[in-house]
Amino acid sequence: MYKRSKSDIAFDTVNYLLLALLLIVTLYPFYYIFIYSISNSFEAQKGVFLWPAGFSLESYKAAFKLKGLTDAAIVSVVRTVLGTIITVLCSAFFAYLITKQEMPFRKLIYRFVLVTMYFNAGFIPWYLTMKAYGLQNSFLLYILPSALVGFYIILIKTFMEQLPPSLEESAKIDGAGYMKIFTSIVFPLSMPIIATIAVFAAVAQWNTWFDNFFLVSDPKLQTLQLLLYNFLSQTNSFAGMTGEELARNGQVRVMTPQSVQMTVTMLVTLPIVLVYPFLQRFFVKGIMLGAVKG
Repeated sequence: MYKRSKSDIAFDTVNYLLLALLLIVTLYPFYYIFIYSISNSFEAQKGVFLWPAGFSLESYKAAFKLKGLTDAAIVSVVRTVLGTIITVLCSAFFAYLITKQEMPFRKLIYRFVLVTMYFNAGFIPWYLTMKAYGLQNSFLLYILPSALVGFYIILIKTFMEQLPPSLEESAKIDGAGYMKIFTSIVFPLSMPIIATIAVFAAVAQWNTWFDNFFLVSDPKLQTLQLLLYNFLSQTNSFAGMTGEELARNGQVRVMTPQSVQMTVTMLVTLPIVLVYPFLQRFFVKGIMLGAVKG
């Protein structure tokens, strides 16, 4: 039986301490946001460290009383689910096509994909293009522009090129076409990188609000992120009113801008935080395998 030396024990001790410190540094910011959001607004201003300063859910009550909150949450969830599915399917199939030698101009098309990662036309061309396509005040604005993403395509293409060619050759001998090979063989075997892309796409869809801000005026299409952003702006203005103004308006100041910021942050990030652990094992494997080749 191997007997551990003092140097081995010292190394393991230091290693565990460093990993524990890294864990605390990683988790504590999120924990801090949580305990601040459930603290009494004015007591929290004196400082919050390990436990809530008092206990109050006024910020959450104010947030959940927002007009249109339910509709906005539904729009954001549907946008995230549909947008992620469309992004994954379109990017994966496009990546599969440009791995085929038979595809005309595939190298030129792939270079155009690479260009989109380095050059951005800017906000005004994007705005004019979306209007020209008739996506203003349309739910399609949330899902169609992100159907193909250059970075996702590169990751998926790199992963698919590592699959054994014999699998496709066998399927072709049995009479399978490209679509059948993609849906039955390539796509299922690419699940690690697909799950990775799904995490990226879902986070991007859930957090995006600027397209809603600039191109959607229909309140029925408002996303949760923009609704909470507007709520935060209004609360900052409300919190900045003087005592005389508050008394004149017959209002009672029960929140501070900091407590509202923490509450909004919790509401926006919690869904992604809850979903991520289920995809983490695919996420790590997909990133490692998809980064082997360039």
